[in-house]
Amino acid sequence: MRRHHILFALLAFALIAPPVFAHAIGGSDAQFVRNTVGADPFPFLYLGAKHMVTGYDHLLFLLGVIFFLYRLKDVLLYVTLFSLGHSTTLILGVLFDFGVSAHLVDMVIGLSVSYKAFENLGGFRKLGFELDNRIAVGGFGLVHGLGLATKLQDLGLNPDGLLPNLIAFNIGVEIGQLIALSLILVVMTLWRTTKSFGRFAIAANALLFLAGIVLAGEQLAGYFLAGDA
Repeated sequence: MRRHHILFALLAFALIAPPVFAHAIGGSDAQFVRNTVGADPFPFLYLGAKHMVTGYDHLLFLLGVIFFLYRLKDVLLYVTLFSLGHSTTLILGVLFDFGVSAHLVDMVIGLSVSYKAFENLGGFRKLGFELDNRIAVGGFGLVHGLGLATKLQDLGLNPDGLLPNLIAFNIGVEIGQLIALSLILVVMTLWRTTKSFGRFAIAANALLFLAGIVLAGEQLAGYFLAGDA
């Protein structure tokens, strides 16, 4: 099989990743977080990194953000804006117990994936409406961080050692994001060297748009089925 076929297959797999790769904290990890009393930063750092690496909704959004970014300084700019946004609401959302519905936040996160894909396809330009990408990415970063906060809030964190554990978790999220983003950039860079990139870039963003709609629909259904409405 040719290299570009392999790369496109990997990308398509990432776009349609099933819920088994969801990033909710569960099992022994959740039990550990619930039972932790006092500052224990290193396990929380690990959990933050693991959470981001398996957080396919966050990664799909980042994929959309960097899809047509060719200069490293542009990648760094937008990833920094995204990181500042999600770090802010991750920490404040838990400390001040915003108490928002996790389903509704995750629905907006799914829509953020579709938004970026639609923007990549030139949809907003055709509609005569274009929001500054820096504002959009930073704003959606705030929403993504709130989504991370809801996962931690659901576990009932002990207030003893809360702030250092939150900071460690956030640092772990950044490390996980850096690892995942590096892998995505390698794949994207290799793909861009092939002729298939020009042929399939539109199809890939269409899949990205569809993935966001599916994610949003799942969360909206979960919101009503859980009786949160």
